[in-house]
Amino acid sequence: MKKVLFVFAFAGCLLIAAQGFAHFGMIIPSDSMVMADDSRSIELNLSFSHPFENIGMDLEKPKLFMVFENGQQKDLAPELAPSKVMDHKAWKASYSVKRPGVYMFCMEPEPYWEPMEDCFIIHYTKTVVTAFGVDDGWDAEAGLKTEIVPLSKPYALYAGNLFQGIVKLNGKPVPYAEVEVEYYNQDKKAAAPTDYMITQTVKADENGVFSYAAPKSGWWGFAALNTADYQLEKDGVQKDVELGAVIWVQFLPWNEK
Repeated sequence: MKKVLFVFAFAGCLLIAAQGFAHFGMIIPSDSMVMADDSRSIELNLSFSHPFENIGMDLEKPKLFMVFENGQQKDLAPELAPSKVMDHKAWKASYSVKRPGVYMFCMEPEPYWEPMEDCFIIHYTKTVVTAFGVDDGWDAEAGLKTEIVPLSKPYALYAGNLFQGIVKLNGKPVPYAEVEVEYYNQDKKAAAPTDYMITQTVKADENGVFSYAAPKSGWWGFAALNTADYQLEKDGVQKDVELGAVIWVQFLPWNEK
């Protein structure tokens, strides 16, 4: 009987560990919709974390950080300054919005070694900001190794609205891709009823299209994970690489007068 109880207890620990450790690259801007009376300076925080649990990991200086402004690419890596998010190494930058447009911020991090998963992790992360009434170009592709291309506007969403996107790898849709979804529990007020609810998972259809309705206002991360077609060396051994296509989307509360 004791052996049976031990097995169940051990299995339960494994279940908790499996349910509670989804990784997310993060780019969180201070504003997703810059209006005429708003500050023209967007503050951007780049990190790597377990966002619901508010557990950070160290993010080395990203290999690539850029913005697409009205189709033009600009390198922002020189603007990055060291920072702290969730008490771990992170990066920050300020970006001045000078004209109307849609701004797509993208990050490619250095490979992160995760011993628990015995693989490297690279999360190609992006978020979209609109400014001064421009409302097109939000569905443009950044040309990342893997990315989520939105089918719903990735801003101006109410909590409860449906967000849809296409998972792409090497520019092609990924049929039946699994997409992990997690809330950025920044104020630590949200509580999951069970560990199953920390990270939710939806599956794309045969065309790589997935859907999710966020139940709460705030920032939500969507991460589609695939194994790269190459490996990286760790201690003389070739290891798999997890490629994550990540997009961060803000949902706002419905307010009535």
